[in-house]
Amino acid sequence: MAFQKAAQKAMSELMPSCGPVLLEPILRVAISVPSEFTPRVQRIVTGRRGQLLGFDSKPGWRGWDEVQALMPAGEIGDMIVDLRSQSLGLGWFTQEFDHLQEVMGRASEQVVAARAEALK
Repeated sequence: MAFQKAAQKAMSELMPSCGPVLLEPILRVAISVPSEFTPRVQRIVTGRRGQLLGFDSKPGWRGWDEVQALMPAGEIGDMIVDLRSQSLGLGWFTQEFDHLQEVMGRASEQVVAARAEALK
């Protein structure tokens, strides 16, 4: 018990001086939609803190495009709702883990504030 208390105290005192950073998982996303909806998909991606990597025609699917992007995992949860509404129910996407990235700006402030509130 005493060892646990000592470890907690040491962590709470030393952690701020280490310069910790908050990381979030970034996913590689491939979004498939009919070609006329590609600009709408690009707006969805950028509106959710995503980085567009490019788009091209979907192989074997005439009139369809595949948009490639990197997106934070936290922004993908309900993206299918936006995607389906913007593509008349035809769009879909696949995702896979790509890397971890430091959370910057307002997003990191929100996470820190939420955690501080939860600890009260």
